[in-house]
Amino acid sequence: MAQPPTLLLTGASRGIGHSTVQFFSAKGWRIITCSRDTPPPECRRDPNWSHHLTADLGDPAALDAFIAEANSLIGDGGLQGLVNNAGWSPKTDYQERLGCLNGDLAAWHQVFELNFFAPLKLARGFAGALHRGKGAIVNVTSIAGHSIHPFAGSAYSTSKAALSALTREMANEFAELGVRVNAIAPGEIETAMLSPETEVLIPRIPLHRLGVPDDVAATIHFLCSTEASYITGTEIFVTGGQHLL
Repeated sequence: MAQPPTLLLTGASRGIGHSTVQFFSAKGWRIITCSRDTPPPECRRDPNWSHHLTADLGDPAALDAFIAEANSLIGDGGLQGLVNNAGWSPKTDYQERLGCLNGDLAAWHQVFELNFFAPLKLARGFAGALHRGKGAIVNVTSIAGHSIHPFAGSAYSTSKAALSALTREMANEFAELGVRVNAIAPGEIETAMLSPETEVLIPRIPLHRLGVPDDVAATIHFLCSTEASYITGTEIFVTGGQHLL
């Protein structure tokens, strides 16, 4: 009996990550996840969600330990999907997002450690498993990495812009391993991370609605599937057309 494909996803405890786990599970994938928080109990009863490892991927030592443990769980069949979804957009003591003129630079470094360097380190750490599994990497970027966003903050936006550029470079280099690398850039998706003020942006979205996490999850699944076997180095905007304006 053929083994099910294996997905490794970061930032799994809520929002887009949690919905993506549920989407892949419904398609029969074996799932290994990581987040700083423990996922809801009902999700841990999912038989396809085989392992969840709690770790702060913004901590280099914790990230190295996670890579080592996850590699021991993947097995000889390799890894078919790596989804770098974990991200962070902190606020200052005055409840403002980190900007160019405000916020501690140490906090900027922390944002880049999780949003940019962690995906690079994870891709390196699982390169062998991805090669064995003829797998694909999907980096979760953001519409904020491509245009000024009123609520995202400069640190978050520039880290996601850097991740978009990294995706192209990774696609070129990982092709030698038979591994595809793509990105998705969500727009305004209804999750806990969404700012309450986001409602004012709906009239500026051509489809006149917020997205839902499954809009993103379905796109990630497509990019990890054999249906996307000739797609690499691209970034798909899941924005309802907002990125066009």
